[in-house]
Amino acid sequence: MKNKILIVAILFVSFIKAVGQDFKTAETKDIALFPQQNEFRNKENISGIWKFQKDSLDVGEAQNWKNGLPNTRSIAVPGSWNEQFTDSRDYLGTAWYEKEIFIPSSWKGQKIYVRIGSANYASKVYLNGKPVGTHEGGNLPFAFDISTLINWNVANRITIQLENVLKPTRVPTGGGVAGGFFNSYPKANFDFFPYAGLQRDVFLYSVQSVANIKDLTVQTGFENTTGSVNVKVDTEGKATKGKVTISGNNKVYESEFVLNGNTANVLVKIPEVRLWSTEDPFLYKVSVSISDANRIIDTYELETGVRTISTNDKQILLNGKPVFLKGFGKHEDFPVFGRGTANPIIIKDYSLLKWVGANSYRTSHYPYDEEYMNMADREGILIINEIPAVGLYFHGDKEELRLRQIACKKYIEELITRDKNHPSVVMWSVANEPFPEGINLSPVDVKKADPQSVILFKELFDLVKKLDPTRLKTLVGVMGGPVEWLALSDVVCINRYWGWYTNQGDIKTGAKMLSDELDDLYSKLKKPIVITEFGADTFPGMHADQAEMFTEEYQVQFIKAYLDVADTKDFVAGMHVWAFSDFKTGQAIIRFGGINYKGVFTRDRKPKMAAHYLRERWTKKPEDKK
Repeated sequence: MKNKILIVAILFVSFIKAVGQDFKTAETKDIALFPQQNEFRNKENISGIWKFQKDSLDVGEAQNWKNGLPNTRSIAVPGSWNEQFTDSRDYLGTAWYEKEIFIPSSWKGQKIYVRIGSANYASKVYLNGKPVGTHEGGNLPFAFDISTLINWNVANRITIQLENVLKPTRVPTGGGVAGGFFNSYPKANFDFFPYAGLQRDVFLYSVQSVANIKDLTVQTGFENTTGSVNVKVDTEGKATKGKVTISGNNKVYESEFVLNGNTANVLVKIPEVRLWSTEDPFLYKVSVSISDANRIIDTYELETGVRTISTNDKQILLNGKPVFLKGFGKHEDFPVFGRGTANPIIIKDYSLLKWVGANSYRTSHYPYDEEYMNMADREGILIINEIPAVGLYFHGDKEELRLRQIACKKYIEELITRDKNHPSVVMWSVANEPFPEGINLSPVDVKKADPQSVILFKELFDLVKKLDPTRLKTLVGVMGGPVEWLALSDVVCINRYWGWYTNQGDIKTGAKMLSDELDDLYSKLKKPIVITEFGADTFPGMHADQAEMFTEEYQVQFIKAYLDVADTKDFVAGMHVWAFSDFKTGQAIIRFGGINYKGVFTRDRKPKMAAHYLRERWTKKPEDKK
C-alpha cells in the first residue's frame, strides 16, 4: 500500500512539473523594440472588444476554460475591468479574457509574437488551448513567440487568465501589511486604486526568421557643436553586416558596420548638431538595416534627441545648462477607462501640461503607456520614470522581502529595456516612499535606516547604473524617512506635506518646517533636491472667505508657500505639485468618495483655482517678474 501511495505521489509531482514546464516565463529581451510595420515586419493591434469571465471560485483551470469560456460577457481592451461593470469595482481575483484572431498566411515562415502591453498582475497566456507563457507584474509589456502554435487559414483563439490579488510578496505591496500610511479597502499599501485587467494594447507582430534586429540602444552626446550618436545593434540569426542612417535638419549621416557575432557598436557624428531640449525638442530619425551577403533582411526605425543629462552639487543640467523641473506627479486614471490607455486623454494631458507651463512630471507610481513617452519626446517634457515599488518596507518576513527585491530588479530591467531610447526620460526612480519600521511623520524624529535596507537599495541603484550609465537615478523619500536612502541618489527627491498631514491648517508653520528641513538635508547631502510631491486635498468648487483646508483658496496658498520657499534655495532643482489631476483610490476615512482630491485639475481635467495660479506663475517671462 505504501508503495502505491509513493508511486501516485511521484506521478503527481511529475505531472505538476510537466505542466509547469509547458509555460514559458516571459523574457525581458522580447520587449526591447515596439512592434513596427515595414517591408520586413508586420503588426496588428488585436485590442477591441473581447470576451470576459470572472472566475471567483478559481475553477477555470480545472474546467479547461482555456478551450473556451463557458459564460462570457463583453469587455473593452484596453481598460480596467473595475470601471466597466457594475459588479466588479473591488474585484481583484481571477478573470479570463478570450478573443478569436486570424493570422494572415503572408506571415508564414516568420517568427510571430503576441505582445501584451500591461496585465495586472499575474497572467497566463494560451493559444488554441495550449500554454504559451506566464508573466508577473503589471504596467510593463511582455511578449511570447507563438509561431509553432498557430493554426493557419482558420481562426485562432487567444485566452489570457489573470489576477490582481494584493499580496505582501508583490510590488506594489498590498494585503493589509505593515508599513502603510493608509488603511484602505481594497487593502493596498499605496494610495491609488489597484486597477486590474488588460489595460494597454495587445499586438500580434512578426519578424524575419532568418535574421532580425532584436534590440537597439541609442546613447547621445556632444562636444562643442558636434553631436555623437552611439547605436548598439543586437541581432539574432545569420546577418553579417548593416548600416545606420541618421537623418534630420535636412541632412543625412550614414555609417556601415560588420556584425561581430550578433552585435555591433556604431558611432555617428553629427556636425552642427541640433540639440534636444525643453524649448526645442528636435528629434533625429535613426534607421538601422541588417543584411547578409546579398540583400537587406530587416530594418527598424526610431527617433532620438541628442542631449546630455547630469548634475552638479546644486542643479540638474540638461545639455550642460541648469534646468528647473516644473510639473507634477500624476496617474493614469480617468472615469470609465480606469488605468486603461486612451489616446485622447494622453493628448489632453500634454495640452494641459503645456497650458500650465510645466516642463516635467514623474510617472508616479508605475511606468506609463509607451505613447506617454513618445509624446514627451515630441513635446519636450522631462520624465522621472518610476518602477511600481511603492509601499515597500524592510521589516517582517524575510522571504517576503526577498521576493519583493526580485520583483524590483525585474521591473528595473523591463523598464530600462523598454524606455532607454527616449530623450525625455532623464531619471530612473527605484521606489516611492519606502517606509522604515515605526516611522513618525516628523522632520525632527527622522528614522535611521536598517543597514540591510541600504544594501538592498544599493543593489537596485547598481543595477540601474549597469543597465544605463547615462541617466540620473533616484528614489523618492517619505516624510521622516531615512537620510541614508536619499544619499544613494544622484538627485534627492522627497515628498513633503507639512501643513497638511501635520500641523493641519497652519501653512505658515508648514512652510517654516519645509525651509528648515531643506537646509538641513542639503548640508548633509550636498546634492540637488527636487520636491516630487506637495499639495492639499481640494474639493472642486469649495470656497471660503478665509482659506481653510479642502477649499480651493487653501490649495493655492499651500502651493504658493512651498514654491516661495523653493525660490529661496539655490539647491532646489525642481518642484512637482501633487497632483496633476484628482484620481481614484481605495475607500478610506481620509478619501471622500474614494478620490484623492489633490489634483489641480479635476479627474475629468477641469482646472481648479490652483491650475490658473500655476499657469500665471510658471508662464511668466523673466522680464515680467521684475
